[in-house]
Amino acid sequence: SAPPVSEPSTMAIFEMLAQSLAPTACTTIEEVGSTGVGALTVAFLVLAITAIIFIARSSVPGPERPHIYICLYICGVAALGYFAMLSGQGWTAIAGCRQFFYARYFDWAVTNSLIVLNLGLIAGADSASIAATIGAEVVVVFATYMGSVAVVTTVKWFWFTFSLVALVFVLYSIARTFKDSAILRGGAIASLYGQLAALILICWIFYPVL
Repeated sequence: SAPPVSEPSTMAIFEMLAQSLAPTACTTIEEVGSTGVGALTVAFLVLAITAIIFIARSSVPGPERPHIYICLYICGVAALGYFAMLSGQGWTAIAGCRQFFYARYFDWAVTNSLIVLNLGLIAGADSASIAATIGAEVVVVFATYMGSVAVVTTVKWFWFTFSLVALVFVLYSIARTFKDSAILRGGAIASLYGQLAALILICWIFYPVL
């Protein structure tokens, strides 16, 4: 009679499963070209110079000093993020062997939250509204990141939809909740907030397109 065939062990089964699910090693990675590197360089220089300007202005006393510090960190963190991408750091290869810059998501999580904070302080909104809007903005960035690294199409759409829901809350807070607080303060404050909020809304409302 034929000798009995030994069945694979549980460990061997798990090893074979892991190998089948492991991504194929990339021999060639689609990286940012010279034009992209040039754009990253320009962005880094502009943000770094702007941060230096805010550092110089931060020593001037006055009610606008907290806003200067916030703008300093917005530009400073963004400059660090662009420097990381420019120097070949803060990225990994994802499905399709594409270069994926995860550093920019850390940048967005910090800088976008600081933008919301600054708008809320200018408008004089209550701390609960500001905190809720910052939390929603962090969810937007996190869900966008998860959707970008997801491999399954349906999972990508789930994360994209989740980020849109959070984005709607952020936009509503800026366009209505914060604006109502700014109107109560009246005068130059309401005018300044209206201009800044309009700029942010125009930029962020096109997020789904990008």
